[in-house]
Parts: sequence; structure tokens; C-alpha cells
Amino acid sequence: MMKKRSWFAMGLFLAAIVAADQITKALVRAKIPYGTGVQLLPGVVQLTYVRNAGAAFSMLRGGRWLFLALVVVFFAVVALLIRRKALQKPAELWALAAVGGGALGNAIDRAVCGEVTDMIEPLFMQFAVFNVADIFISCGAIFLVVYILFFDREKQETRGGYEHRG
Repeated sequence: MMKKRSWFAMGLFLAAIVAADQITKALVRAKIPYGTGVQLLPGVVQLTYVRNAGAAFSMLRGGRWLFLALVVVFFAVVALLIRRKALQKPAELWALAAVGGGALGNAIDRAVCGEVTDMIEPLFMQFAVFNVADIFISCGAIFLVVYILFFDREKQETRGGYEHRG
């Protein structure tokens, strides 16, 4: 059972993700003309102001209301799983707070602007331009999957992942 202080810290973490995401997006919109970039580390990364009306890599372009609905469903499912005590482990909850903070940051953009502001462009490889929210969504999801597959002994035992010796 998590303590109230832990829930509060997790809420602050989620809020900090949303704040960092929204601040960086506002700065990019205010300081960088649309479609142009400013190098941060030459040959490595630059800030390029673009907009994305879809999901990752512009998939499902124009699905603004679908994405907003999915965020609501995500938070409802997580709340239900927490209430039913199916999600209790701190690692799972922190990972979902990261995903939730990123999802909320992008949802704010979709609700207010109709599309998401992206700005981080890797120069050392062909890759989509992304934002702070995307980093937390991706890292939180990857961490959650790795945790469940390799570190959550309880789930591994129910899947037959360990040999039981008596």
C-alpha cells in the first residue's frame, strides 16, 4: 500500500512533466518560426518547430477527438486498476505517471490547438520530430514493459517464468 506522501510525489512528477512539456512547446512557438530550426548540438540535435495532427510519425492524422478520448480512457482504466488493487507496485505506478504526464501534455495541445507541437529533431539519424511529452510516454511505456517482463517476480511466477523448487 502506497503512502499518501508517495501519491503526492507521483502527482508532482506527473504535473512536472506536463509543465516541462507545455513550457518547452510555448517557448518554441514564441521563439522559432514555424518550419525552421535552431541547432543545439551540431550534427546531433536541433529544435525544429513543426505541428503534428496525428500520433507518432503523423499516423492517424486528424484523429484529434479519438486521441483525446483515448487519454480519458487511459486515465479511467488506470484509476480502475488502482482502485481494484491490480496496480499497486511503485515501479508500475511511476511508469504510468510518466506515460500519463506525457499523454496529458499532448492532450492539452490537441484540445487547445487542435494538434501537437513537436520540436526535438535528431540530426544523426532519420527519425520523427518529437517533444518532451513523447519522451515520457515512450520511456514510461518501455520501463513498464521491461519491469513486467524481467523484474516483476509475482507476474513471472504466474506465467511460469520461474522453476519452483521445494
